[in-house]
Amino acid sequence: MSDLPKAYDPSLVEEKWQSRWIEEGCFKADPASEKPAYSVVIPPPNVTGVLHLGHVLNNTIQDILVRRARQKGYEALWLPGTDHAGIATQVRVEKDLKQTTGRSRHDLGREAFLEKVWEWKEKHGGIIINQLHKLGCSCDWDRERFTMDEEYTKAVGQVFIELFKEGLIYRGRRMVNWCPVSLTALSDEEVIMTEQKSKLYTVLYKLEDGSGALHVATTRPETIMADVAVAVNPKDPRYAHLIGKNVMRPLNPTPIPIIGDEYVEIEFGTGALKITPAHDKADFEIGRKFNLEIIDILTPDGHINCPEVPELHGMDRFDARRKSVEMLEASGLMVNVEDYDNKVGFSERANVPIEPRLSMQWFLKYPCVKEAADAVAGGDITFRPARWAKTYAHWLENIQDWCISRQLWWGHRIPVWYRKDKAEELRNAPALDASALEQGFLYVGTEPPQDPDNWIQDNDVMDTWFSSWLWPFSTMDEETRAKFYPTTDLVTGPDIIFFWVARMIMAGYRFQHDKPFSNVFFTSIIRDKIGRKMSKSLGNSPDPLDLIANYGADGLRFGLMRIAPTGTDVRFDENQISEGRNFANKLYNATRFRLMQGDARGETAPHYSSVHISIISRLKQLHADVEKALADYEFNSLIQTLYQFFWNEYCDRFLEAVKGDLKDGADPAARAATLTTMDTVLRHYLALLHPVMPHITEELWASLGFAESNGGLPLMRTPLPSAENLLAGLDESRITLANTQAAALYETANKARNLKAEYDLSNNKNVSFILKTPHDVPQDILSRLAILANAKSVIRDAAYSSPKGTPAALTPLGELFLPLEGLIDVEAEKERLGRELDKIAREIAKSAAKLGNAGFVERAPAEVVNQEKARLADWEAKQSQLKGMLDSLS
Repeated sequence: MSDLPKAYDPSLVEEKWQSRWIEEGCFKADPASEKPAYSVVIPPPNVTGVLHLGHVLNNTIQDILVRRARQKGYEALWLPGTDHAGIATQVRVEKDLKQTTGRSRHDLGREAFLEKVWEWKEKHGGIIINQLHKLGCSCDWDRERFTMDEEYTKAVGQVFIELFKEGLIYRGRRMVNWCPVSLTALSDEEVIMTEQKSKLYTVLYKLEDGSGALHVATTRPETIMADVAVAVNPKDPRYAHLIGKNVMRPLNPTPIPIIGDEYVEIEFGTGALKITPAHDKADFEIGRKFNLEIIDILTPDGHINCPEVPELHGMDRFDARRKSVEMLEASGLMVNVEDYDNKVGFSERANVPIEPRLSMQWFLKYPCVKEAADAVAGGDITFRPARWAKTYAHWLENIQDWCISRQLWWGHRIPVWYRKDKAEELRNAPALDASALEQGFLYVGTEPPQDPDNWIQDNDVMDTWFSSWLWPFSTMDEETRAKFYPTTDLVTGPDIIFFWVARMIMAGYRFQHDKPFSNVFFTSIIRDKIGRKMSKSLGNSPDPLDLIANYGADGLRFGLMRIAPTGTDVRFDENQISEGRNFANKLYNATRFRLMQGDARGETAPHYSSVHISIISRLKQLHADVEKALADYEFNSLIQTLYQFFWNEYCDRFLEAVKGDLKDGADPAARAATLTTMDTVLRHYLALLHPVMPHITEELWASLGFAESNGGLPLMRTPLPSAENLLAGLDESRITLANTQAAALYETANKARNLKAEYDLSNNKNVSFILKTPHDVPQDILSRLAILANAKSVIRDAAYSSPKGTPAALTPLGELFLPLEGLIDVEAEKERLGRELDKIAREIAKSAAKLGNAGFVERAPAEVVNQEKARLADWEAKQSQLKGMLDSLS
């Protein structure tokens, strides 16, 4: 055993052990090991990222699972890495380039710009990895992967080629989600539907023959110039007779037909719908059905392209909306404008409204959809919380082809080349698939063609998620996959269940013929105290590095996990992180107290009393409780269980009860029993707590000499101690009796302290209690009761006859009396109680008068009335208690 400094400094301890674990290769996974495999792949954070509280929660859970697996004898792999994050990284580097040089990526050209991105990645890309080190994450850092690594890039290209040749990847002109800022297509999952306060405009569309007009409601008057029809429901009696006629399109007057389609909702708006195929997905489908013209009046960056209406031509789309409203009002065609709440799709990255846009893109028909659905429905893959399985199944039932191309430069470039003399023709072909390979006009491969001068590569790159869906197996070499695939657990957020989780499952079955993981644990979303999502703009998101500096990584981990219930959002409260630090200090001080008592070896053989047996019995139960909490992925239950045992049962009860055993002159057998019990509890407890608070437990394990006695092994490389041999040799009846006696002792001590507090005697050590009971109570229990009650003595007297009014309490050990003779000034106490009763009487009168006022009861909110009733009940209960105390003094 070694001495510990008086105060715990987490920064020194955490840095020391993080370095030592890595130096000693503690996190390395051995594919050749004969141990059973346990594996987790990290959800790769963006290379642009920095640590936030969501990362802390997610990675702490992963670390708990991995460290626990190692303790239980598994060969555990936690594979780390980062994602190239196509749009996010390109935007970041472009912004930096503009600020530092005033130039754009187009000024540099593709190759030179990509060199800049790689330079930026090498400089900044490891920031979040270094921060994960500070959190104590026990990843196999030698296996760190990046989605743009050479081998990974080759794997992504090979997957594209294979799926293209199968006919699952094709190129076509389709309606896509378009980001006017990032200038790229987005998948449906990259569009965030957001509640908006909009306007609903009712516009007059006059019949061409002058016989009347239609009222058409729209939220987007700036796209009227692209209207090619007005649709009505053929069952709508208001309009059915008009089908086949023409109306004049406003703004740039042109006759357009009235068509009939049951898609139009009769009750919505005016029942007449303008059809703009180039700028609305539903309109596009109607346009295809009726073979309507497609007129695109928006540029890629969201400006109006309509020379026929010079007032709007070249304007930003939202400025054009305001101007078009003015023009319609001026021409008498605006019938009505009303407020309208609707949902608008926003680009996840650029946070601007997306545009539905007809564009030539690459698409994937998802493989293995049925296998992916059956895996979760049949229980091969378990979702926790289970409710996410329904969300997942619903998405798969309604799955759409995946737009996998992006109009970016940073990312995995589409591995398709066009023969120069056919490039323009192929690029504009209405559809392009593997059949074009047979004509020799198209080349696909992970390497350029042998005669590159005759070929032009496709400009687009693949969606970031097209590389991420291969993450569980493309990060592993063949030997590693043989040992560790399928992986065991995936810990992720429910917000990427479609982006990532579902796609990984499909990829696993398609390319590895097996599921990618067995369990998916969806973490909570962290919100502030009042329920708002954490964000920089709101200023409500603390920096985890600041929290680590203030409270230690272990304190942050413990505090955050304590408020992280399964399946519901986390309300972040920094006070809980402070509690995490306080718990670390409590653990440190309790261990330091043990070290101050010296070595237990060489003393008289342990002779356990009931309190020793009881705490070890509870320790045995703690093993079972921890195992169950982890098996059920109930992480906050795990933390509460660990906290309750150590703070309440071990420190507040056991350590207080055995202090007498450690005083000079105490019975050597009792001292040996207490020190041996303390060592047993600390050895097991530090091991159980280690996955949650790895640094401090490792430090205390070494300080207590446990590493030395275990061949020098650090705690994280030590098998979990078995609970089976705890209390070996003691029969169950003795253990049951000890638990009963210890529980009775602690409850009686609590009631004794309450009696003292009632008479303001909490700190008076001269108090003597009398325990009246016909049953034998061991002297050991009576002595420990006196210590716990901070009393001079507790005397058992079966025949005690108490003077009238002696304060008493009924306890599990018997009736406990507190004789007051010589302890208090009776007259002064009577006066004090009288003053208190007068004050209470005034409060009762005030509260009763309020509740007796019919106006208050009828008009005040029910919550306020109920609070007042509760207040009155509290005062009345206190009054009854003090009257009893006053009577006892009379």
